[in-house]
Amino acid sequence: MTVASENLERRLLILAPVGRDASLMGRMLRHDAIVSVACTDLEAAIEELERGAAAILLAEEALADNDGLLEAYIAKQPPWSDLPVLLLTRPGADSGFVERAIDTFGNVTVLERPVRMVAFLSAVRSAMRARARQYQTRAYMAERELADRRKDEFLATLAHELRNPLAPIRNWVSVLRLSATGQSASHVWDMMDRQVNHMVRLVDDLMELSRITRGTIELRREPVALADVISAAVETIRPLADAAQHELLVQVPGDRVVVDGDPVRLAQVFSNLLNNAVKYTDAGGRIGLVARREFGRAIVSVTDSGIGIEPAALPRVFDMFVQADVTHRQAQTGLGIGLTLVRSIVEMHGGRVTARSAGVGQGSEFVVELPVMRSVAAPATPAPGPGRRAVGLPRVLVVDDNEDAADSLGALLRMLGAEVRVAHDGRTALELYGAFHPAAVFLDLGMPGMDGFEIARRIRSRPESRDAMLVALTGWGQEKDRRRTAAAGFNRHLAKPADVETLRSVLASVSW
Repeated sequence: MTVASENLERRLLILAPVGRDASLMGRMLRHDAIVSVACTDLEAAIEELERGAAAILLAEEALADNDGLLEAYIAKQPPWSDLPVLLLTRPGADSGFVERAIDTFGNVTVLERPVRMVAFLSAVRSAMRARARQYQTRAYMAERELADRRKDEFLATLAHELRNPLAPIRNWVSVLRLSATGQSASHVWDMMDRQVNHMVRLVDDLMELSRITRGTIELRREPVALADVISAAVETIRPLADAAQHELLVQVPGDRVVVDGDPVRLAQVFSNLLNNAVKYTDAGGRIGLVARREFGRAIVSVTDSGIGIEPAALPRVFDMFVQADVTHRQAQTGLGIGLTLVRSIVEMHGGRVTARSAGVGQGSEFVVELPVMRSVAAPATPAPGPGRRAVGLPRVLVVDDNEDAADSLGALLRMLGAEVRVAHDGRTALELYGAFHPAAVFLDLGMPGMDGFEIARRIRSRPESRDAMLVALTGWGQEKDRRRTAAAGFNRHLAKPADVETLRSVLASVSW
C-alpha cells in the first residue's frame, strides 16, 4: 500500500447536490482536519470510491435517480469491506425511502437535518475509525495470504528434498529384499522397508497438512465398491499389524455396496484409522473392521483393544495436531493430522465420522458413515489390445541427474524384468532414446541444463514415440505438479520414492 493510496483511503466523500450542504459540511470537516471531497454526481462518487475512501456522506436527494449504482458497488465489496454510509435526511427520517436505504446499504448512519456540529463530527469520526479497522483487516488478510503461500512453498520444497534421498534408499532396500534368501536377511529388509514407508508417510503428511489448511484437498470421484477400498486399506497396514502380533478381523457385506467417491482418498481414511488402531494398541491386541449397509448408508466401524481415549478428549480427537496420551510408547509418532484428514475426506464425501471410547485402557471405536449409491453395474474390463509385443524384455530408460537414484531404480527395474538403460543428463537421454527405442521412460523433472519437461517435449516430437510411456518420477507431488506433467505429455506421475508394486503396475501396462 503506497502513501498516496493510504491518503485516498482517509477521505470522506460528500454527495449533496441540493443547497449549500456540501460547502457547509466541507468547512466543518476542515475545522476538524478531516479531508473531504465533494462529488458532482453519483457516477463521480463511485469513481472516487474505487480509488479509496473512508466513508461516503449522501444527501437523501442524491439517491432519487441513482439507478442502482451505489447498491451495485456495495454488493460487490470484498469480504473485509463494509463501507460506512452517512445518510443526510429531511426532518422526520422514518420514511419508507430511508428504510429501504438502510436495508440496501447495510452500514448506514442516519443524520436528520438540521444536524448539530458535534453530532455530525462524532458520526464522521466513528465511520472513519470503523473503516480504518476494515483496512487493517485487509492488510492482515493479505499478509496472512503471503505467509500462507511461503509456507506452502516451503513445505513443497521440504517434501521434495526429503523424497530425493529416500528414493535410492527405498530402491536398494527393495532390490535387497527381492534378492534375500535367508530368513534372517528377509526380516532385516522387511524392517528397513517398514521404516522407509514410515518416513514416506511423514513426508506425505507434510503435504496433507498444507492441503487441509488451505482447503484444497481434491477428490476424483467414481462409483467404487466399498469392499475394494477396505481391501486396499487393510493390505496397507497388514504388515504393521502382523509385526505387532495383532489379531486383525475384517468383515464386509456379502452384497455389493457402492459409494460415489475417490477410491484413493477413501482407502486413506480407513488405512489411517487402522494405522491408529495398530499404533495405540500394545502387542498381541485385537483390531477389528466391520462394514455394513444400513438405511441407504454404509457404516464402517474400526475398533481396537488399545489405550482408549479419555472422555474429556473425545471432542478434540479430530482437531489438528492433537495426539493421544503422551505417555504411551507410540504417542509421539506422526504429525497428529491423520484424524483431521479423515474427517475432512469423509465430510467431503457427504458422510461423517465419530469417535467412541469407554475410557483409558478400554479401547476405541471410530465409525464412518457414507451415503450409498443405488445399484450400479460393475465397470466393464476392457479387452487387452495387441500392442507391439516382441520376444524379450520391456525396454526402459531411466533419466535422473541424481546418480544414486538413477542407478538404484535401474537395478530394481531389472529385477522386475525390464531391460534398462540409465542416463544422468538430457543429452545422453536423447541419444539413448534414439538408439535404444525404449517402451517406457522414467524421467526426473528438476535436472540442470535440460530438465525433464524439455526432454519429454523432444521425445514427443519424434514420430516413433507415439506409443512410448513417459513416467514423471519426481520429488514434486502436488496436484498442480501432476496437472503440469499431464499437460506436458507424461502418461504417469509418480512421487519419489515409488514402491515396488507401483513400478510393477507401470511395467505391466507398457506396450513393447
